Amino acid sequence: MSPVHRSRPTVGPSDWPELPYRKWGDTIATLHMWFQIVGKVRMELSPWVNHSWNSALYVTSRGLTTSPAPYGSRDIQIEFDFIHHKLSIASSDGNVRNLALRPQTVAEFYAEVLGALRDLACDVAIYPSPNEVPDPTPFAEDNTHSAYDPAHASALWGALRNTARVMGEFRAQFIGKVSPVHFFWGGPDLALTRFSGRTAPEHPGGVPHLPDAVTREAYSHEVSSCGFWPGNDSAPDPIFYAYAYPTPETFSEAAVEPAAAFWHKDLGEFVLTYDAVRDTDVPDETLHAFFQSTYEAAADLAAWDREALEQPRGFRPLPRAVF
Repeated sequence: MSPVHRSRPTVGPSDWPELPYRKWGDTIATLHMWFQIVGKVRMELSPWVNHSWNSALYVTSRGLTTSPAPYGSRDIQIEFDFIHHKLSIASSDGNVRNLALRPQTVAEFYAEVLGALRDLACDVAIYPSPNEVPDPTPFAEDNTHSAYDPAHASALWGALRNTARVMGEFRAQFIGKVSPVHFFWGGPDLALTRFSGRTAPEHPGGVPHLPDAVTREAYSHEVSSCGFWPGNDSAPDPIFYAYAYPTPETFSEAAVEPAAAFWHKDLGEFVLTYDAVRDTDVPDETLHAFFQSTYEAAADLAAWDREALEQPRGFRPLPRAVF
C-alpha cells in the first residue's frame, strides 16, 4: 500500500489563545489543586503503570479526562468540561453527577467531588494533600485558592489542546516505546516521552516535593522528553521544555530550533516560551521544530538507534511498510 497524504485545515496564530499568566494565574493556581484531586481519584482506582502513567489525565475535545477507571464491575470517569464549565462524574451503569465549575475554594471542591462519588456508590479515599508543591495545604483546609474565570480556564485548555495536537504528530514519528500525550497534575504539565530502549543509571533523586522512589521509577530507562508547563507565581511565563535523562555530555551546547529556544541552566533543559511560539506565523511548525531538534540532539549525542526507532513525518492513515 502506498502512503495516503490528506490535506488538513491550516492552523494560525489566532488559533493559539493568549496566556497572560499575571492576569489568569489565580485561576490556574486553583485549577492545579482541582486537577490534583481528580488525578488522585484516577490514581487510586487504577492499577499502577510504569512511569506513573496510570495517574495522568488526557486532553479531550471538551477539557481533561481521567478516562475510565475501574471500580468493581463498573467504570468511573471524571471530565473537566471547559466549554460548559462543569465537572462530569459518570459511572458505566448510566448514572452521572455534574458539578458546576465556578469560583469556590479547594475545600469546597474537594467535598463536592468526594460527595458526588459517594452518591455514585464509589467510596474512594485519596491522599488528602497536594503533591509537588512547597508547603502543601490539605485539600479540606485550603480556603485560599478559590478563583475561577471561565475565559482563563478555556484559554488554558486551548493551549493544552493545541500542544497535544503537535505532540500527537510528533509522537507518530516514533515507533519505539513512547508515552501517551498526557497531563501530569503534579506539575502541572502536558508531557510526551520517547525511550531509547536502554536502561538508565539510577536517578539521584532530590526532585523538590517528589518522593525519590517515584522519580527513580519514572527514569528507570533512557528518555528524551518534551512538554508544556503553564507557569506559576515565581515563574509566570508559560513554557515548552525538552530534556533528556541521562543528560548527554554537551547536550546544553546543541544547536536547536527555533532561534528563540535556549538552555535553562537551573532547570537543566531547553526552554521555549509560549509567546515565542504563538507570535510566529506557523506556531504548529515552530513548536514541532523545537520538539524535533531537541530530540535529535539528545538521540544523536546518546547514540540512539534512530533508524530502528523512527519513521518519516506525515499524516498516513495506513500501516507503515515493514518489508
